[in-house]
Amino acid sequence: MADGLIALQQRLQHQFSNTALLRQAVTHRSFSADHYERLEFLGDSVLGLAISDLLYARLGSLPEGDLSRVRANLVRQETLHQIALTMGLPDVLRLGEGEMRSGGQKRASILADALEAIIGAVYLDAGFGPAQALVHRLFEAVEINPQMDAIGKDAKTELQEWLQGRKLKLPIYTVVGTLGAAHKQSFDVECEVPELRLSERGIGGSRRAGEQAAAAAMLQTIKTRVPT
Repeated sequence: MADGLIALQQRLQHQFSNTALLRQAVTHRSFSADHYERLEFLGDSVLGLAISDLLYARLGSLPEGDLSRVRANLVRQETLHQIALTMGLPDVLRLGEGEMRSGGQKRASILADALEAIIGAVYLDAGFGPAQALVHRLFEAVEINPQMDAIGKDAKTELQEWLQGRKLKLPIYTVVGTLGAAHKQSFDVECEVPELRLSERGIGGSRRAGEQAAAAAMLQTIKTRVPT
């Protein structure tokens, strides 16, 4: 594992001052209580800001709604999963035996979450500048253009676009509980749209999956209760 982390740092082009942060970033909750979820929470915000800054510089003439649509395409699970595969994350993930047997090292949600955790780890290790530079490197090979549409868009993206199209604020996602044993934990997530006085819940095998389930429930509620 030590050699794997050395090679990973080379691929990331970031030498950690505190390698414990990188070790935590590749540790699933099924392996240890010192796992990546807090780093993932932080990395998700760092990634969002870094991508927003990148898009503002490259596509600054686009209106807010189009910028949000392109950003949603870039930070969605499928994109992060592909980047994680390119960085060789399956080879360095630390998973419990049950999660390993069930193919967790190849699971898109785990790989996407671990990538965000690594971004969060770089931020804590060296600050926003190096974390932003990492995000730019990670997305160098990803096509970015104003025409990126939402073919196969996920529920969170669809909900965001629906709200923005009506000049409403973005939804608020909150993890309200966790269920099950550590290696098979589910996340109970609330999606709230304060301006519509609506909230819905969803459960998924990761925070990201729980948010998608909650967003899907919110979309269903909106379609049946809110005039278009």
